[in-house]
Amino acid sequence: MRFQSFILCLCPFIMGYGDIQVSPLAFDDIYVKGELLKRLEYNFMRLEEEKYQPHKVFLTMQQSGDWPGDTEGRTILGLVMDAQATHRTPRYLKDIMTLLPEHLNENGYMGPVFPDFMHEQQLAGNGWLLRGLCEYYLWTQEEWVLDIIRNIADNLFLKGKGCYARYPINPKERKRNIGAESGNISQTINGWKLSSDIGCVFIGMDGLIQAYEILKQASLVPVIDEMVNRFLQVDLLEIKAQTHASLTACRGLIRYADISGNQRYVNEAEKRFRLYMEYGMTENYENYNWFGRYDTWTEPCAIVDSYMLAVQLWQHTLNPDYLELAEKIYYNALCRTQRRNGGFGCDNCPGLAIKTPYLNVHTPEAHWCCTMRGGEGLSRVAEYTAFVDNGKIYIPFFRNAEFKYVSGFRSITFVESTDYPWGGKVKFLVKGNSLGKLTLCFPAYSWMKRIRMSINGKEIACNQQGRYLQLNTRLKAKDEIELHFVLETVCQRPVNRQNTRPDEMLLFYGPLQLCSDSDSHILLQNDTKLAPQSDGYFYSDDSDVHLKSIYHLMNPHIWESGKPPFQILFSKKKIRQE
Repeated sequence: MRFQSFILCLCPFIMGYGDIQVSPLAFDDIYVKGELLKRLEYNFMRLEEEKYQPHKVFLTMQQSGDWPGDTEGRTILGLVMDAQATHRTPRYLKDIMTLLPEHLNENGYMGPVFPDFMHEQQLAGNGWLLRGLCEYYLWTQEEWVLDIIRNIADNLFLKGKGCYARYPINPKERKRNIGAESGNISQTINGWKLSSDIGCVFIGMDGLIQAYEILKQASLVPVIDEMVNRFLQVDLLEIKAQTHASLTACRGLIRYADISGNQRYVNEAEKRFRLYMEYGMTENYENYNWFGRYDTWTEPCAIVDSYMLAVQLWQHTLNPDYLELAEKIYYNALCRTQRRNGGFGCDNCPGLAIKTPYLNVHTPEAHWCCTMRGGEGLSRVAEYTAFVDNGKIYIPFFRNAEFKYVSGFRSITFVESTDYPWGGKVKFLVKGNSLGKLTLCFPAYSWMKRIRMSINGKEIACNQQGRYLQLNTRLKAKDEIELHFVLETVCQRPVNRQNTRPDEMLLFYGPLQLCSDSDSHILLQNDTKLAPQSDGYFYSDDSDVHLKSIYHLMNPHIWESGKPPFQILFSKKKIRQE
């Protein structure tokens, strides 16, 4: 068993930023199957339960906890994304959209009109409303929605022009060690009502940038520039910014880079993502709710952001490290936090700060935010099934799915089936091809060993370039491409060096993080050999150690706080209290 470091490799990029135009396929051309489809369907059903139905989803200022527009926006966003990924019409979305105008204030946005101050949580909540409305418009092309998007942008965000430049970012002025799972207004400084979710105003920035992308309204540019410049001035670690808000803002930077062509914003997003990886990511690739606050809890909203951001940075750099990180986030964080009802909940943060190596449930379900964002997260996983770049098809993740690439009047359709991540077999059946010769690009993850490739049962030489497998061929209907590889268990140093001991380690089988659900504390050596068995456990030949994956498919037992205990940090000697 070898020892791997988690540090993101700063290897030279395959090509310059400006030359890369890697884009995902359209939802209409992707049909996911298997475990991902089940997750999507359960989340979709959860978002159609009474809490999210038209007569319940619109909240007063008090009911929302001073987050006007947040529940409504996230619900619309989740339903729109789940609908596209599952190809099913939402039961109540039309009614929600019909009722929306009567719940807006006289200026056309959610919450009261505050003439004398800027309300950080109102900007964040209406930012989610903008995101939901923008995605709804892009999906349905219903023109009337543009008027609501425009009113929110003009009458709430544009009103704040000049105020964003003085958004309080001095760490000495901010209350940095307060807040619960749902943030609250904690102080007033310099004309700003500020949230314990430090930096959540920049959630609104991402919504405004998407509104600008659709409206193409020049008057929004100075406001966006002001918000972006202020965000870039924030010392995220010193101010202990909320990780969710910070990652959402980074996604906004990438969106703005795509709109403006200014690739500096990709560089800035990448810098802050590296900071998040070092000070904001937990030992199973979830998140600390605030930078540097290791005794808090995780939040699937941020997990969704981190997954999307990892893939988006890969799109702009083709750096395969981002693909591997996205895989680990998906299986060990996003899947881990989806609960038995399809919603999403929060976990604890194992490590020195809370004196435990065990991963447990902190909040069974964050129904006020994470359940809805989970809809976008899972839908993006589906959307990221395949990408194209100048005719080259990238298949960056192994999923059970059917997908089609269309170019003009020509197309090719694949049916992908796999036993990954438990096994090492992936098959691509060609249903039809009128494109002729093409290039396929597959990942060669660092955990894939002894890779073999065949077409119609005949083994061919693997053209491996770095951590990519490239196949340039002419395919016809019923052709089959197969990949075979071996997965092994490996040790890895902890993700966060400040919150763990030097002698501790994490264990993985492929992208799957392993844990112990034993009642007693498990000690391991770096050279412990583990082999997978048919019961889902990994057994050691020379001891009675048996481990399992923290990944689960909405296991009902995970719902119960504190049960079962999952030890994810291992060492040679026992130091912590159990």
